[in-house]
Amino acid sequence: MGDVLLYTVGVPLTFLSLVLGMALAARRILGLHVGLIRTTLACMVGLSSSEAALSAMPGPETTPALATVQIGIALLLMIGLLTFAEIVVPTGSIPPPTEWWRALRGRISRARRYSRITAIAFRHGLGPYLRGRERTDTRLARSLRLALEEGGVTFVKLGQVLSTRPDLLPPDVVDELTLLQDKVPAAPWPQVRQVLVDELGQAPEDVFAEFDERPIAAASVAQVHRARLKSGEDVVVKVQRPAVRRVAEGDLDIVNRLASTLHDKTRWGKAIGVRDLAAGFSAALREELDFRVEARNLAAVRAASDGADVVLPAVHEDLCTSRVLVMQRLDGVPVRSASLESVDRDALARTLLDVLLRQVMVNGVFHADPHPGNIMLLGDGRLGMLDFGSVGRIDAQLRSALGKLLLSIDHGDPAGLRDALLELVARPDEIDEQQLERALGQFMARHLSTGMRPDVEMFGDLFKLVYRYGLSIPPEIAAVFRALATVEGTLGALSPGFNIVVESRSFADKQFSAHLTPESLRRTVTEELHAMLPMLRRLPRRADRISSALEQGRLGLSMRLFADERDRQFIVSLLHQVMLTVLGATAGVMAVLLLGAEGGPEVGPDVSLFHVFGYNLLVISVLLGLRVVVTIFRPRG
Repeated sequence: MGDVLLYTVGVPLTFLSLVLGMALAARRILGLHVGLIRTTLACMVGLSSSEAALSAMPGPETTPALATVQIGIALLLMIGLLTFAEIVVPTGSIPPPTEWWRALRGRISRARRYSRITAIAFRHGLGPYLRGRERTDTRLARSLRLALEEGGVTFVKLGQVLSTRPDLLPPDVVDELTLLQDKVPAAPWPQVRQVLVDELGQAPEDVFAEFDERPIAAASVAQVHRARLKSGEDVVVKVQRPAVRRVAEGDLDIVNRLASTLHDKTRWGKAIGVRDLAAGFSAALREELDFRVEARNLAAVRAASDGADVVLPAVHEDLCTSRVLVMQRLDGVPVRSASLESVDRDALARTLLDVLLRQVMVNGVFHADPHPGNIMLLGDGRLGMLDFGSVGRIDAQLRSALGKLLLSIDHGDPAGLRDALLELVARPDEIDEQQLERALGQFMARHLSTGMRPDVEMFGDLFKLVYRYGLSIPPEIAAVFRALATVEGTLGALSPGFNIVVESRSFADKQFSAHLTPESLRRTVTEELHAMLPMLRRLPRRADRISSALEQGRLGLSMRLFADERDRQFIVSLLHQVMLTVLGATAGVMAVLLLGAEGGPEVGPDVSLFHVFGYNLLVISVLLGLRVVVTIFRPRG
């Protein structure tokens, strides 16, 4: 009974000790944090394999000196299996068991949505484009619009964003995508009321003096209701549609996966940077789904604007949540449906463009989606801005470069345009600046010659030139041009024939001239002197110290090689691999020499001590080689 108990308990303990020892050995030899499941499987397979591999060798009872070789070969087989598993399926790439069920459910849900989207695409004739076959089809633009409309809220929003990128898409596709509408039937009042109760913590009749259950506008993301606060102020309440966030998150995952596939398998996807477009779109839509972001955006734009020319609604932040936004009601109608016979259209268009350019060029915070539905004509004849879910921000350096770009276009200066453009974009390590300047000169001759009427398509050609030279436009600047392309449609609705490029050039010229007034120059010089004063105070003392050291022969130059931690880590890692490779190769060469040597003390039948040393060195050589292989193939963190 005792022997049975000893066997029952001893065998599992021995195997567990072997697994733990293997995990420790693999961690030390391969430099990996190997899990118990993977190590257990490697031990089971390795032990069974090593028994067959060692069957032809003399046993320890006849040749005790070969015991270390046998242990080394068994260890080598197990660690070899772990190395192969690490190369094929790196550690950490498989989620823990607790996440498998959640991942499986997500995969099933995603597969159902994939099949529906694929069916929509094929039904509208887009299948060949998804497979990477590029063909000319005059019906592509309309098919794409219909497919996006049928795809739902996320894909409608994606089409609306793409409709503002004439620099990436053909004109017929852009024209068709501008027809996308996200008008949908209003959500039932009980569902909307439940959202209000969940977000505000109480019933809407307890928060508002009046609340109109019928929405004045309904879109795919939210719908807007009239209401009145208990203070008597008229407000509008923007309520997010139920379950829209869950649907959008699933669709965004599909959009990013589809973008990666198109980037890898199609030339046009890689050419327009479809992966980066999808990432930017996902970030923008997630912000749009959080109304607190919109409240902060509106507060930022209001704080940076004087509010005299274009009215911005005030936000009641105490009543705003992630799915409910309460703000001042503006008395007016959208520009797209307003009657403009009794107003000065040119003046309104010029005012709107001036406010937007001032937000971009002066304040650095601007409305990034000023389409005709977001601009209202108020009862007093002024304009109002709505929907600040999409707001752009650019820093002072980019604003300065953007002003130089517009000024260079105005003056017809290719060299200045080149310099401003290189300040705006992320430039590659190598670029032929003279060739770029000549290309910009040809661009200006084509669009800005005498008698030419520049238009917003000029910026599309400029973007194509930028991409041709391998330059990358920052997202902030892309948002500026997207806003300008969007506002062009609004300006056209206000004043047909209004030239946005000419007015923008005029604005840039006025802003530059404003910086050349005596007062502005005096203020600029004063600010620069204040910034330089501490350095000027220290300059004589430092100059005296340098001249004294030079006179006494003590002047030296101190340089620190590999001051960056990443450089040191790279050198250490490289030296580590080189040393392991050299040691492994040396051990292998010595093993071959010893195994081929004649003579030596006999430690068993036909086995000399030289052979024992040779076999051990051969095992060590292979183990060191495995360490180098794992280091090479292991993903960098």
